[in-house]
Parts: sequence; C-alpha cells; structure tokens
Amino acid sequence: MHKLIIALFLIGALVLSCAAETESMLIGPGDLLQVEVFDTPEMTQQVRVTDAGTVRLQLVGEVKVAGEAPIAAAKMIEKALVEKQVMRSPQVTVGIVEYATQDVSVLGQVKNPGAFPITTPQPILKVISLAGGLTDMADRNVTIQRKHDSSQKIQYYLANNADRAMSDSAMVYPGDIVLVPRAPIVYVMGDVAKPGGYAITTNDSRLTVLQAIAMAGSANKTSVKSRVKLIRKGSQGQEEIPIQLGAMEKGKQPDLTLQADDVLFVPFSWMKNMAVTASAVPPLAMASPRPPEPFFTPRTFFLIGVSLTGGAIILLFAARRIFRPAARPSYITRSMDRE
Repeated sequence: MHKLIIALFLIGALVLSCAAETESMLIGPGDLLQVEVFDTPEMTQQVRVTDAGTVRLQLVGEVKVAGEAPIAAAKMIEKALVEKQVMRSPQVTVGIVEYATQDVSVLGQVKNPGAFPITTPQPILKVISLAGGLTDMADRNVTIQRKHDSSQKIQYYLANNADRAMSDSAMVYPGDIVLVPRAPIVYVMGDVAKPGGYAITTNDSRLTVLQAIAMAGSANKTSVKSRVKLIRKGSQGQEEIPIQLGAMEKGKQPDLTLQADDVLFVPFSWMKNMAVTASAVPPLAMASPRPPEPFFTPRTFFLIGVSLTGGAIILLFAARRIFRPAARPSYITRSMDRE
C-alpha cells in the first residue's frame, strides 16, 4: 500500500511537471510558491520569491529559483535538502500559487492597445477583451511572445467560429506581449457601387474575386464584366490578369483567390451608360398632356378690370385737355382794364 501511494505521488508530480513545461511559465520575482515534501507535512510552506530570485526555506536556507520551471525548482530544492543532510531522498513538488502583478502588453489592431495588469495566466480571448476587442482591420493570426524567452512565439488563430475559438484558446502569462497584426487588404476600383480597400477577415483568411465584388456592392449595370482586370505585384513586377466576371458569376469559370494588395478593376462602358440613360427617359407620346387652363379665371377678370380702368383714366385726361376754353390775349385784357 505504501508503494502504491508513492507511485501515485510520483505520477502526480510528473503530470504537474509536464503541464508546467508545456505552459512554459517560469518562476519570477514576486511569485508566491507552494512547496510540499512528500510524507513530510511539516515541510509544507508558502514562500515569496525575492527580487534576487531566491526563496528562503526551512532547514535549507536560500535557494535560487527565478527563471526556472516549477519542476526544475523542485529538483533544486531536493538537491539542497540532500546537501544540507536534512533528508536522504526527498520528493518535492513546487506550484505557483500566485504570480506577481505584471503587465501584459496588447498591441496592434485592437480598440484600446496598451498594458494591462494580470496576476495569473489568462486565456487569450480574455486578454483581447481587456483591450476592447479586435478592430475591423484586424488579422485573425495573433502572436504571443513569452516574457522569459523573446524567441519563443506562440501563434494563435482567432476563428470566427465560437467553438473553435474556445477549444483552441492559448494562455497568456504575466509579462507576455500579444500582437494583433493588420489584415491584408485588396482593392476594388472602377464601376462598382462602393469602390475602396477591403480587409481579408474571413474565417479562413482568404478572399475570392466574387466575394470582393460582393463586398464592393456588386458591379454596376454600366460595367463591362468581360474586361475586368486583376492587377497583381509579382516577382517580375506588375502583371495584369484578365477576369471574365460574367462567366464567374454564372459558374462557367472557377472563382479566383485574391492575394494581399491585389487590385481588381472593373471598367466603365459609355455605350451602356447611354443605353441606360435613354431607357430611363419616358417617351413624349407616353407623357401625360397638361390639361388646358380655362380662359375666364379670376385672374383674367382682374387684369381686364385693371386695363379698362387705366384706359378710362387716360381718356378722361385727354378730353379735358381738348375741350378746355382757350385763354384771352394779354393786350385785350389790358384795354378792357383801361376802359
């Protein structure tokens, strides 16, 4: 029975050590450790890692554990117990109870980039939520750089599928750096409803010609679908790839996958524009005639009255001028005064 307990303890310690190595979380200054010695409960203790990276243990003294994984720290404590002649074959387990408050930096295409304090490992989804979530231009391929080893980078794909995003979630540790890059962009120009640049943010990080045209609001009626061009930058320079958009829409040609910085140009047709404009104008024969206005209206009577009144006034002044008596000569008036 005693051997079975020892075997179970060793298996548990091995599982914990493998999990610690898989998570790649190393002990750092300020961390709170739980140190346990098998079959020796009086040796169980919680200790805080000092700024120098050491812990002070009973009957052992200072042991440097900073920068080590918990399994490696346990081996170092076992070695110290043997060297101090405290125990002959100790079996030690070390667990991190609490990490020191450290910042995790979230950079790139998030709504609120910056540093956020965390004390324990957190799922990548929670860390991104601390930064306000992804922007519309964010790429789904997220990079996590570990604090203790800058060359160690974890790639995580944030899928649009909820089940996949939750099941494949990665852990972010205090001091890590999370980088959300900008998604690749393709450009749709020419005779479309909404020309512009569109980010490749689909669940599989791929965008086809028909998907890009749909995002641009589809081609207009005045476009020439048989002369669409795909402009792509290659190793030999810029190349133009003819696209039969009408055939693609009918399923007669396979859809083409676009690459980053591709330019899709949809040409404009003047002849189609004239035909569409002419068809939009109704013919004269079809236009409803305007009903004739009646001749005798209140406005007509008012104008006639004003005209007659003005004419009468003019005739009156003319008559007074014609029939007014002529004035006598001045010399006749003076002779009559002398008499």
